[in-house]
Amino acid sequence: MGPRLKLFAPLLIFIALAVFLARGLQLDPQELPSALIDQPLPAFTLPDLHSGEMLTRESVLGQPALFNVWATWCISCRVEHPYLQTLAEQGVAIYGINYKDDDDAAIEWLDTLGDPYIANIVDGQGRLGVDLGVYGAPETYFVDAQGVVRYRHVGVIDERLWRTRLAAIYAELGGTVAPAGDTP
Repeated sequence: MGPRLKLFAPLLIFIALAVFLARGLQLDPQELPSALIDQPLPAFTLPDLHSGEMLTRESVLGQPALFNVWATWCISCRVEHPYLQTLAEQGVAIYGINYKDDDDAAIEWLDTLGDPYIANIVDGQGRLGVDLGVYGAPETYFVDAQGVVRYRHVGVIDERLWRTRLAAIYAELGGTVAPAGDTP
């Protein structure tokens, strides 16, 4: 590299970094990439929160479903919870993954706020969360009837988001939703 070109090296490095950072700022944090998209839901054997019965990947397959990672220590989960209850009442199949939480606190939470989940997988050590690539709670994975992860949403699911984006994804998986106010 000639002496004159060395003068421009810091400028070129700065421009390259600026382009890299600008691209990163354009990413939607709720659409974090996941290595699990189009891959099978990870294998697991974990207890159900209420019954203690061991649940496995195979025991939760057979219909399109949402797998919602939640915890009582998660403030955003409390915001999201009433809408998950609404979705469950409309027939959306939802499994809970109670992530690094206290079982008694989780049971009390569900008894108080309602339980939208078909079953609640206790992930006390966070191993299933690690296999899923969980960054934190809430996160929701859309899984087809064969157990393949098709979509991942990071953050709160609310009515607007469901209506404008997520309902269509659930429908593509073959999931059905009763009209608001109707229960299956």
